[in-house]
Amino acid sequence: MSLLSPYQLGRLTLRNRVVMAPMTRSRALGNLANPLMARYYEQRAAAGLIVTEGIAPSPNALGYARIPGLFSAAQVESFRPVTAAVHARGGRIFAQLMHTGRIAHVQNMPAGARVLAPSALQAAGLMYTDALGPQPMAAPEAMTAADIAEAQREFADAAQRAIDAGFDGVELHAANGYLLEQFLHPHTNRRTDAYGTERQRFLLETVAATTDQIGAERVGVRISPYNTFNDLAPREDVQEEYADLARSLRGLAYLHVLQNEHPRFPATARALREAFGGTLLLNGGFDRASAEAALTSGQADLISFGRPFIANPDLVRRFEIDAKLAEPDPQTFYTPGPEGYVDYAAL
Repeated sequence: MSLLSPYQLGRLTLRNRVVMAPMTRSRALGNLANPLMARYYEQRAAAGLIVTEGIAPSPNALGYARIPGLFSAAQVESFRPVTAAVHARGGRIFAQLMHTGRIAHVQNMPAGARVLAPSALQAAGLMYTDALGPQPMAAPEAMTAADIAEAQREFADAAQRAIDAGFDGVELHAANGYLLEQFLHPHTNRRTDAYGTERQRFLLETVAATTDQIGAERVGVRISPYNTFNDLAPREDVQEEYADLARSLRGLAYLHVLQNEHPRFPATARALREAFGGTLLLNGGFDRASAEAALTSGQADLISFGRPFIANPDLVRRFEIDAKLAEPDPQTFYTPGPEGYVDYAAL
């Protein structure tokens, strides 16, 4: 097993085990994909699989400035050149569906959109807005039963729109402190109904609605055990809880796990591997050597890379010839233009 060897992901043959991880890049003016984005993904289509930046399944999910959506016909049309460009180069591409929940500001959202969360608990920290600069996170509304059902329909409908736009599948973003993880975490989910006493319920019902719409073989889930990003409180041990979740997710296209330095993460990762029983992606701080080691030892089937793909559109080629990697410029990670986006040179 090698990082550069092919892999069969359900019905999809991936030409290597290098996955481009989802990364917010904030280039979607008007929440639409555009030719700049098509060029960006096309440049990186040598990856075995691309997982896009987070795409909002509804106006309520647009917490950040300039992120794309998949809740309108115009957005579907805007993504068709993106998927066509990747497929023309032999690549495969999944759309990551991301609802930001309480990690949001109304200045980044259209009129009438609402900031929603499991519980009415405002997140600490600031959110950048184009109009006012950094602002405190908005105070969210606690979701009603009707809000929960609507959000689940929005995920499923967005998944269908993704397929209509030419994507090979979708990834549900249940990591990094966004809505799906907000339901999983006791710090952000203080509900007393079934969605509080059974914190996995919202995610599992959303997965079921999505797989009913497009098929389980087209759906992956991203999780981040022990995550503290986006104002989540530290947790001592989640191994049993997340292994139970992984067992409930069996049959999906893949499970995408973000590793971290928590002392219990290695044991939890092994438990997830066994409990899920299917394709497992690992993400977080890998270089080629550590990726090869993770594959060879059986820790994962695929490895996803984030920042290395920003500055190295030809990352797979650089791995092939063991070339030095370029370093990205953090100052241009979220700016709206081509600089620091499509102007990194290939070898």
